[in-house]
Amino acid sequence: MQVICLGEDAFFELIDKLVEHIDQRFDERQQKWIDGSDAMKMLNIKALSTLQGLRNEGEIRYSQPSKKIILYDRDSINDYLEKHAKDTF
Repeated sequence: MQVICLGEDAFFELIDKLVEHIDQRFDERQQKWIDGSDAMKMLNIKALSTLQGLRNEGEIRYSQPSKKIILYDRDSINDYLEKHAKDTF
């Protein structure tokens, strides 16, 4: 068994980083609807027109609560990615 000794400042810094990491992961799971930039990051696409094409073709779900705001369903993006996943040989 290995024992790791930390100073008090290092210990509390580690705890703060851990709490911050957990909070970020929790927030990601809580957001069902994400904006276009987050959707593009999930899909690893650079062009807004590609995202619009997926939306127009019905490949991913979206909601438009107002004229200038378009939100994307995180679950439908994950489903789209799973649908297009290729199995290894």
